Amino acid sequence: MGSSSGGAPDRAPGRLVVRTVAVPDPGDLIGRLPGPRPLAWIRRGEGLVGWGSAAMITLPAGADRFAAGEKWLREIFDGAEVTDEVRVPGSGPVAFGSFTFDPASDGSVLIVPRTVAGRRDGAAWVTTISPERDSRAAPGDPGAAPPRAGLPRRAPLSAPLSAPSAVRWSDGRLTAPEWEHAVAAAVAAIRAGAVRKVVLALDLYAVAAQDLDARVLLSRLAERYPDCYTFSCAGLVGATPELYIRRTGRALHSLVLAGTMPRGATAGEDARIGARLLASAKDQDEHQYAVADVRAALAPLCASLEVEGTPSLLRLANVQHLATRVNGTLADGEAACSALALAAALHPTAAVCGTPAEPAMELIRELEVMDRGRYGGPVGWMDAHGNGEWGIALRCGEISGRQARLFAGCGIVAGSDPAAELAEARAKFWPMRHAIEG
Repeated sequence: MGSSSGGAPDRAPGRLVVRTVAVPDPGDLIGRLPGPRPLAWIRRGEGLVGWGSAAMITLPAGADRFAAGEKWLREIFDGAEVTDEVRVPGSGPVAFGSFTFDPASDGSVLIVPRTVAGRRDGAAWVTTISPERDSRAAPGDPGAAPPRAGLPRRAPLSAPLSAPSAVRWSDGRLTAPEWEHAVAAAVAAIRAGAVRKVVLALDLYAVAAQDLDARVLLSRLAERYPDCYTFSCAGLVGATPELYIRRTGRALHSLVLAGTMPRGATAGEDARIGARLLASAKDQDEHQYAVADVRAALAPLCASLEVEGTPSLLRLANVQHLATRVNGTLADGEAACSALALAAALHPTAAVCGTPAEPAMELIRELEVMDRGRYGGPVGWMDAHGNGEWGIALRCGEISGRQARLFAGCGIVAGSDPAAELAEARAKFWPMRHAIEG
Protein backbone atom coordinates (compact mmCIF):
# COMPACT_ATOMS: atom_id res chain seq x y z
CA MET A 1 0.00 0.00 0.00
CA GLY A 2 1.10 3.54 -0.57
CA SER A 3 1.08 6.34 1.92
CA SER A 4 0.37 10.03 1.99
CA SER A 5 1.71 12.98 3.88
CA GLY A 6 -1.81 14.37 3.92
CA GLY A 7 -3.05 11.93 6.57
CA ALA A 8 -4.66 9.30 4.33
CA PRO A 9 -3.33 6.33 2.35
CA ASP A 10 -2.91 6.69 -1.42
CA ARG A 11 -5.73 4.20 -1.85
CA ALA A 12 -8.09 2.80 0.76
CA PRO A 13 -7.21 -0.76 1.79
CA GLY A 14 -10.87 -1.77 1.78
CA ARG A 15 -12.02 -4.56 4.00
CA LEU A 16 -9.14 -6.63 5.34
CA VAL A 17 -9.30 -10.39 5.76
CA VAL A 18 -7.26 -11.51 8.78
CA ARG A 19 -6.39 -15.02 9.84
CA THR A 20 -4.29 -16.03 12.88
CA VAL A 21 -3.25 -19.63 13.43
CA ALA A 22 -1.02 -21.33 16.01
CA VAL A 23 2.32 -22.62 14.72
CA PRO A 24 5.18 -24.63 16.23
CA ASP A 25 7.78 -22.56 18.07
CA PRO A 26 9.65 -20.71 15.30
CA GLY A 27 12.71 -20.00 17.45
CA ASP A 28 14.52 -16.86 16.35
CA LEU A 29 11.85 -14.57 14.91
CA ILE A 30 14.36 -12.21 13.34
CA GLY A 31 15.83 -15.15 11.43
CA ARG A 32 12.44 -15.72 9.82
CA LEU A 33 12.24 -12.28 8.23
CA PRO A 34 12.27 -12.63 4.43
CA GLY A 35 13.20 -9.08 3.40
CA PRO A 36 15.65 -6.30 4.30
CA ARG A 37 13.03 -3.74 5.50
CA PRO A 38 11.23 -5.59 8.28
CA LEU A 39 8.92 -4.65 11.10
CA ALA A 40 9.99 -5.87 14.53
CA TRP A 41 9.49 -5.57 18.27
CA ILE A 42 11.57 -8.18 20.13
CA ARG A 43 12.77 -8.63 23.71
CA ARG A 44 14.54 -11.78 24.92
CA GLY A 45 13.43 -13.63 21.80
CA GLU A 46 9.74 -12.86 22.25
CA GLY A 47 7.52 -10.35 20.53
CA LEU A 48 6.40 -9.69 16.98
CA VAL A 49 7.92 -9.40 13.52
CA GLY A 50 6.13 -8.44 10.33
CA TRP A 51 6.65 -7.92 6.63
CA GLY A 52 4.76 -6.58 3.68
CA SER A 53 2.08 -3.90 3.89
CA ALA A 54 -1.67 -4.45 3.84
CA ALA A 55 -2.27 -0.81 4.83
CA MET A 56 -0.03 2.14 5.65
CA ILE A 57 -0.40 5.80 6.54
CA THR A 58 2.10 8.62 6.94
CA LEU A 59 0.70 11.31 9.20
CA PRO A 60 1.30 15.05 8.87
CA ALA A 61 2.70 17.24 11.61
CA GLY A 62 0.43 18.23 14.46
CA ALA A 63 -0.38 17.49 18.07
CA ASP A 64 -3.35 15.45 16.79
CA ARG A 65 -1.15 12.95 14.90
CA PHE A 66 -1.78 10.26 17.53
CA ALA A 67 -5.55 10.74 17.46
CA ALA A 68 -5.56 10.78 13.65
CA GLY A 69 -3.53 7.58 13.57
CA GLU A 70 -5.79 5.85 16.07
CA LYS A 71 -8.91 6.88 14.12
CA TRP A 72 -7.42 5.42 10.94
CA LEU A 73 -6.46 2.22 12.72
CA ARG A 74 -9.87 1.86 14.37
CA GLU A 75 -11.63 2.09 11.01
CA ILE A 76 -9.37 -0.62 9.58
CA PHE A 77 -9.59 -2.93 12.60
CA ASP A 78 -13.35 -2.55 13.07
CA GLY A 79 -14.00 -3.28 9.41
CA ALA A 80 -11.77 -6.35 9.18
CA GLU A 81 -13.03 -9.91 8.81
CA VAL A 82 -11.03 -11.70 11.51
CA THR A 83 -10.47 -15.36 12.27
CA ASP A 84 -8.21 -15.63 15.33
CA GLU A 85 -7.50 -19.12 16.63
CA VAL A 86 -4.95 -17.92 19.20
CA ARG A 87 -6.59 -14.94 20.95
CA VAL A 88 -3.64 -13.46 22.83
CA PRO A 89 -2.29 -9.90 22.86
CA GLY A 90 -0.63 -9.43 19.48
CA SER A 91 -2.74 -11.95 17.55
CA GLY A 92 -5.36 -10.90 15.03
CA PRO A 93 -4.76 -7.64 13.14
CA VAL A 94 -1.74 -5.68 14.36
CA ALA A 95 -0.16 -2.36 13.40
CA PHE A 96 3.44 -1.29 13.93
CA GLY A 97 4.06 2.41 14.35
CA SER A 98 6.63 5.11 14.89
CA PHE A 99 5.79 8.74 15.70
CA THR A 100 7.78 11.94 15.49
CA PHE A 101 9.22 13.44 18.64
CA ASP A 102 8.16 17.00 17.81
CA PRO A 103 4.53 17.72 16.86
CA ALA A 104 5.91 20.20 14.29
CA SER A 105 7.59 17.34 12.36
CA ASP A 106 6.10 15.30 9.53
CA GLY A 107 6.73 11.58 9.16
CA SER A 108 4.78 9.62 11.79
CA VAL A 109 3.87 6.26 10.29
CA LEU A 110 1.55 3.29 10.98
CA ILE A 111 1.81 0.02 9.06
CA VAL A 112 -0.50 -2.99 9.08
CA PRO A 113 1.72 -5.79 7.71
CA ARG A 114 0.72 -8.52 5.27
CA THR A 115 2.21 -11.12 7.62
CA VAL A 116 2.93 -11.07 11.36
CA ALA A 117 4.74 -13.76 13.34
CA GLY A 118 4.49 -13.74 17.13
CA ARG A 119 6.06 -15.62 20.01
CA ARG A 120 5.25 -15.11 23.69
CA ASP A 121 4.76 -17.16 26.89
CA GLY A 122 5.04 -20.51 25.13
CA ALA A 123 2.61 -19.60 22.33
CA ALA A 124 3.56 -18.93 18.70
CA TRP A 125 1.37 -17.78 15.85
CA VAL A 126 1.26 -16.38 12.35
CA THR A 127 -1.25 -13.83 11.10
CA THR A 128 -1.93 -13.14 7.42
CA ILE A 129 -3.65 -9.87 6.49
CA SER A 130 -4.86 -9.06 3.00
CA PRO A 131 -7.46 -6.91 1.29
CA GLU A 132 -10.71 -8.77 0.65
CA ARG A 133 -10.18 -8.56 -3.09
CA ASP A 134 -6.87 -10.43 -2.72
CA SER A 135 -8.41 -13.19 -0.60
CA ARG A 136 -10.98 -13.77 -3.33
CA ALA A 137 -8.42 -13.96 -6.11
CA ALA A 138 -8.01 -17.24 -7.91
CA PRO A 139 -5.32 -19.56 -6.51
CA GLY A 140 -2.04 -18.80 -8.20
CA ASP A 141 -2.86 -15.14 -8.90
CA PRO A 142 -0.01 -12.83 -7.82
CA GLY A 143 -2.28 -11.04 -5.34
CA ALA A 144 -3.90 -14.14 -3.91
CA ALA A 145 -3.58 -14.68 -0.16
CA PRO A 146 -2.12 -18.05 0.89
CA PRO A 147 -4.76 -20.60 1.86
CA ARG A 148 -3.20 -21.02 5.30
CA ALA A 149 -0.77 -18.96 7.29
CA GLY A 150 2.76 -20.26 7.62
CA LEU A 151 6.32 -19.14 8.32
CA PRO A 152 8.98 -18.68 5.69
CA ARG A 153 12.12 -20.76 5.95
CA ARG A 154 14.93 -19.31 7.97
CA ALA A 155 16.87 -16.68 6.06
CA PRO A 156 20.54 -17.26 6.90
CA LEU A 157 22.40 -14.02 7.47
CA SER A 158 25.23 -14.99 5.17
CA ALA A 159 27.66 -12.85 3.19
CA PRO A 160 25.06 -11.18 0.92
CA LEU A 161 23.17 -9.97 4.01
CA SER A 162 26.09 -9.12 6.28
CA ALA A 163 26.89 -5.55 7.14
CA PRO A 164 29.71 -3.92 5.13
CA SER A 165 33.23 -3.94 6.45
CA ALA A 166 33.93 -0.30 5.52
CA VAL A 167 31.89 2.50 7.08
CA ARG A 168 32.62 6.23 6.80
CA TRP A 169 31.47 8.33 9.77
CA SER A 170 30.85 12.07 9.85
CA ASP A 171 29.40 14.68 12.19
CA GLY A 172 25.74 15.49 12.10
CA ARG A 173 24.25 18.97 12.41
CA LEU A 174 26.64 19.95 15.24
CA THR A 175 30.29 19.10 15.84
CA ALA A 176 31.33 17.90 19.30
CA PRO A 177 32.53 21.40 20.42
CA GLU A 178 29.34 22.98 19.05
CA TRP A 179 27.20 20.49 20.96
CA GLU A 180 29.14 21.12 24.17
CA HIS A 181 28.42 24.81 23.65
CA ALA A 182 24.71 23.97 23.29
CA VAL A 183 24.84 22.02 26.57
CA ALA A 184 26.47 24.99 28.30
CA ALA A 185 23.72 27.25 26.93
CA ALA A 186 21.09 24.82 28.25
CA VAL A 187 22.69 24.82 31.71
CA ALA A 188 22.66 28.63 31.68
CA ALA A 189 18.96 28.64 30.74
CA ILE A 190 18.20 26.20 33.56
CA ARG A 191 20.10 28.25 36.11
CA ALA A 192 18.20 31.32 34.90
CA GLY A 193 14.92 29.55 35.63
CA ALA A 194 13.69 29.06 32.05
CA VAL A 195 13.34 25.28 32.55
CA ARG A 196 14.31 22.72 35.18
CA LYS A 197 15.57 20.06 32.76
CA VAL A 198 16.07 19.78 28.99
CA VAL A 199 17.14 16.78 26.91
CA LEU A 200 19.58 17.60 24.12
CA ALA A 201 20.35 15.21 21.26
CA LEU A 202 22.96 15.09 18.54
CA ASP A 203 23.19 13.06 15.37
CA LEU A 204 25.93 11.13 13.57
CA TYR A 205 26.08 10.01 9.93
CA ALA A 206 27.40 6.79 8.43
CA VAL A 207 27.88 5.72 4.82
CA ALA A 208 28.52 2.02 4.26
CA ALA A 209 30.12 0.24 1.32
CA GLN A 210 26.83 -1.51 0.48
CA ASP A 211 23.18 -1.30 1.44
CA LEU A 212 22.50 -1.85 5.12
CA ASP A 213 20.24 -4.81 5.89
CA ALA A 214 18.01 -4.13 8.90
CA ARG A 215 17.88 -7.86 9.70
CA VAL A 216 21.64 -7.88 10.37
CA LEU A 217 21.34 -4.83 12.62
CA LEU A 218 18.36 -6.34 14.48
CA SER A 219 20.21 -9.63 15.05
CA ARG A 220 23.26 -7.88 16.46
CA LEU A 221 21.20 -5.58 18.68
CA ALA A 222 19.00 -8.40 20.01
CA GLU A 223 22.04 -10.56 20.80
CA ARG A 224 23.99 -7.82 22.59
CA TYR A 225 21.07 -6.05 24.30
CA PRO A 226 18.52 -8.80 25.14
CA ASP A 227 16.86 -6.71 27.87
CA CYS A 228 16.09 -3.89 25.43
CA TYR A 229 13.22 -3.75 22.97
CA THR A 230 14.77 -4.29 19.55
CA PHE A 231 12.62 -2.56 16.95
CA SER A 232 12.30 -1.79 13.26
CA CYS A 233 9.64 0.35 11.62
CA ALA A 234 9.82 2.10 8.24
CA GLY A 235 13.61 2.36 8.29
CA LEU A 236 13.96 3.32 11.97
CA VAL A 237 16.01 0.57 13.66
CA GLY A 238 17.25 0.37 17.24
CA ALA A 239 17.15 -1.22 20.68
CA THR A 240 15.45 0.94 23.29
CA PRO A 241 15.75 0.28 27.01
CA GLU A 242 12.79 2.53 27.85
CA LEU A 243 9.17 1.34 27.76
CA TYR A 244 6.57 4.11 27.62
CA ILE A 245 3.66 1.75 28.16
CA ARG A 246 2.55 -1.86 27.95
CA ARG A 247 -1.22 -2.42 28.00
CA THR A 248 -2.58 -5.93 28.46
CA GLY A 249 -6.32 -5.67 29.01
CA ARG A 250 -6.66 -3.15 31.83
CA ALA A 251 -3.17 -3.82 33.23
CA LEU A 252 -0.48 -1.21 32.53
CA HIS A 253 3.29 -1.25 32.96
CA SER A 254 5.88 1.46 32.33
CA LEU A 255 9.66 1.54 32.81
CA VAL A 256 11.10 5.01 33.44
CA LEU A 257 14.79 5.56 32.78
CA ALA A 258 16.79 8.73 33.38
CA GLY A 259 20.25 9.17 34.83
CA THR A 260 23.13 7.35 33.14
CA MET A 261 26.72 6.29 33.79
CA PRO A 262 29.01 3.87 31.90
CA ARG A 263 29.68 0.25 32.82
CA GLY A 264 32.90 -0.59 34.61
CA ALA A 265 35.73 -2.69 33.19
CA THR A 266 35.59 -5.04 36.22
CA ALA A 267 32.83 -6.17 38.55
CA GLY A 268 34.26 -4.02 41.33
CA GLU A 269 34.51 -0.91 39.18
CA ASP A 270 31.01 -1.56 37.84
CA ALA A 271 29.61 -1.75 41.36
CA ARG A 272 31.38 1.47 42.37
CA ILE A 273 30.02 3.34 39.34
CA GLY A 274 26.53 2.00 40.07
CA ALA A 275 26.75 3.17 43.67
CA ARG A 276 27.90 6.58 42.49
CA LEU A 277 24.93 6.77 40.11
CA LEU A 278 22.49 5.90 42.89
CA ALA A 279 24.05 8.57 45.11
CA SER A 280 24.25 11.28 42.43
CA ALA A 281 22.00 14.25 43.26
CA LYS A 282 22.22 15.43 39.63
CA ASP A 283 21.07 12.06 38.22
CA GLN A 284 18.42 11.58 40.90
CA ASP A 285 16.96 15.00 40.05
CA GLU A 286 16.94 14.15 36.34
CA HIS A 287 15.24 10.84 37.10
CA GLN A 288 12.56 12.18 39.39
CA TYR A 289 11.41 14.70 36.79
CA ALA A 290 10.72 11.81 34.40
CA VAL A 291 8.94 9.75 37.07
CA ALA A 292 6.74 12.69 37.99
CA ASP A 293 5.67 13.09 34.35
CA VAL A 294 4.63 9.45 34.07
CA ARG A 295 2.74 9.55 37.36
CA ALA A 296 0.91 12.75 36.34
CA ALA A 297 -0.11 11.30 32.95
CA LEU A 298 -1.28 7.88 34.15
CA ALA A 299 -2.83 8.60 37.56
CA PRO A 300 -6.03 10.24 36.18
CA LEU A 301 -6.64 7.18 33.97
CA CYS A 302 -6.06 4.48 36.59
CA ALA A 303 -8.05 2.89 39.37
CA SER A 304 -4.70 2.05 40.99
CA LEU A 305 -1.14 3.10 40.26
CA GLU A 306 1.99 1.79 41.96
CA VAL A 307 5.27 3.67 41.49
CA GLU A 308 8.48 2.26 42.97
CA GLY A 309 9.64 4.43 45.83
CA THR A 310 13.33 4.53 44.93
CA PRO A 311 15.02 3.84 41.61
CA SER A 312 17.10 0.75 40.99
CA LEU A 313 19.89 0.13 38.48
CA LEU A 314 19.26 -1.21 34.99
CA ARG A 315 22.58 -2.47 33.64
CA LEU A 316 23.01 -2.83 29.88
CA ALA A 317 26.08 -3.85 27.90
CA ASN A 318 27.41 -0.31 27.53
CA VAL A 319 25.72 1.86 30.19
CA GLN A 320 23.69 1.67 33.40
CA HIS A 321 20.56 3.69 34.13
CA LEU A 322 18.44 4.68 37.09
CA ALA A 323 15.16 2.82 36.61
CA THR A 324 11.70 3.05 38.17
CA ARG A 325 8.92 0.57 37.40
CA VAL A 326 5.31 1.72 37.29
CA ASN A 327 2.29 -0.62 37.36
CA GLY A 328 -1.36 0.35 37.12
CA THR A 329 -4.91 -0.75 36.37
CA LEU A 330 -7.13 1.30 34.09
CA ALA A 331 -10.23 2.74 35.73
CA ASP A 332 -13.60 1.37 34.61
CA GLY A 333 -14.36 4.46 32.57
CA GLU A 334 -10.97 4.28 30.84
CA ALA A 335 -10.99 0.57 29.96
CA ALA A 336 -11.17 1.37 26.23
CA CYS A 337 -8.07 3.60 26.38
CA SER A 338 -5.68 1.94 23.92
CA ALA A 339 -1.94 1.46 24.22
CA LEU A 340 -1.45 4.11 21.54
CA ALA A 341 -3.69 6.59 23.37
CA LEU A 342 -1.71 5.95 26.55
CA ALA A 343 1.59 6.55 24.73
CA ALA A 344 0.14 9.79 23.39
CA ALA A 345 -0.84 10.83 26.92
CA LEU A 346 2.72 10.21 28.11
CA HIS A 347 4.63 11.84 25.25
CA PRO A 348 6.85 13.76 25.66
CA THR A 349 8.01 12.98 29.19
CA ALA A 350 10.92 14.67 30.89
CA ALA A 351 13.02 11.62 29.92
CA VAL A 352 13.16 12.74 26.27
CA CYS A 353 12.12 16.40 26.34
CA GLY A 354 12.50 18.10 29.71
CA THR A 355 10.35 19.94 32.18
CA PRO A 356 8.23 21.98 31.86
CA ALA A 357 7.62 20.36 28.49
CA GLU A 358 6.68 23.36 26.34
CA PRO A 359 9.63 25.65 27.17
CA ALA A 360 11.93 22.60 27.05
CA MET A 361 10.68 21.80 23.53
CA GLU A 362 11.34 25.40 22.45
CA LEU A 363 14.85 25.24 23.89
CA ILE A 364 15.49 21.95 22.05
CA ARG A 365 14.45 23.52 18.74
CA GLU A 366 16.74 26.47 19.38
CA LEU A 367 19.85 24.62 20.56
CA GLU A 368 19.80 21.38 18.55
CA VAL A 369 19.15 23.15 15.22
CA MET A 370 17.98 19.87 13.66
CA ASP A 371 14.80 17.88 13.19
CA ARG A 372 14.93 14.74 15.33
CA GLY A 373 12.36 13.05 13.11
CA ARG A 374 11.11 9.93 14.88
CA TYR A 375 14.05 9.73 17.30
CA GLY A 376 12.70 10.20 20.83
CA GLY A 377 9.11 9.53 19.76
CA PRO A 378 6.90 6.53 20.56
CA VAL A 379 7.64 3.31 18.63
CA GLY A 380 5.85 -0.01 19.02
CA TRP A 381 2.72 -1.92 18.12
CA MET A 382 -0.99 -2.22 18.89
CA ASP A 383 -3.62 -4.88 18.19
CA ALA A 384 -7.35 -4.55 17.50
CA HIS A 385 -8.20 -4.84 21.22
CA GLY A 386 -6.01 -1.88 22.17
CA ASN A 387 -3.29 -4.08 23.69
CA GLY A 388 0.23 -3.16 22.78
CA GLU A 389 3.69 -1.97 23.72
CA TRP A 390 5.17 1.44 22.95
CA GLY A 391 8.72 2.38 23.80
CA ILE A 392 10.75 5.53 23.27
CA ALA A 393 12.81 5.40 20.08
CA LEU A 394 16.29 5.57 21.63
CA ARG A 395 19.63 3.93 20.71
CA CYS A 396 18.46 4.01 17.12
CA GLY A 397 19.12 5.20 13.60
CA GLU A 398 17.32 5.94 10.37
CA ILE A 399 18.50 3.50 7.70
CA SER A 400 18.20 4.17 3.96
CA GLY A 401 20.26 2.19 1.48
CA ARG A 402 23.94 2.65 2.33
CA GLN A 403 23.26 5.59 4.67
CA ALA A 404 22.42 5.75 8.37
CA ARG A 405 21.68 8.68 10.66
CA LEU A 406 22.22 7.83 14.33
CA PHE A 407 20.95 9.72 17.37
CA ALA A 408 21.90 10.04 21.03
CA GLY A 409 20.77 12.40 23.76
CA CYS A 410 21.33 13.38 27.38
CA GLY A 411 19.25 14.94 30.11
CA ILE A 412 20.66 18.33 31.06
CA VAL A 413 20.06 19.79 34.53
CA ALA A 414 21.68 22.60 36.52
CA GLY A 415 24.61 20.40 37.57
CA SER A 416 25.44 19.08 34.09
CA ASP A 417 29.00 19.27 32.74
CA PRO A 418 29.25 19.62 28.92
CA ALA A 419 32.26 17.31 28.56
CA ALA A 420 30.64 14.61 30.70
CA GLU A 421 27.40 14.88 28.74
CA LEU A 422 29.30 14.50 25.45
CA ALA A 423 31.00 11.35 26.80
CA GLU A 424 27.59 9.97 27.79
CA ALA A 425 26.13 10.72 24.35
CA ARG A 426 29.05 9.00 22.64
CA ALA A 427 28.51 5.92 24.80
CA LYS A 428 24.86 5.89 23.71
CA PHE A 429 25.92 5.80 20.05
CA TRP A 430 27.73 2.50 20.55
CA PRO A 431 24.78 0.09 20.24
CA MET A 432 24.04 1.25 16.70
CA ARG A 433 27.71 1.71 15.76
CA HIS A 434 28.38 -1.89 16.79
CA ALA A 435 25.30 -3.08 14.89
CA ILE A 436 26.52 -1.36 11.71
CA GLU A 437 30.23 -2.17 11.98
CA GLY A 438 29.91 -5.66 13.44
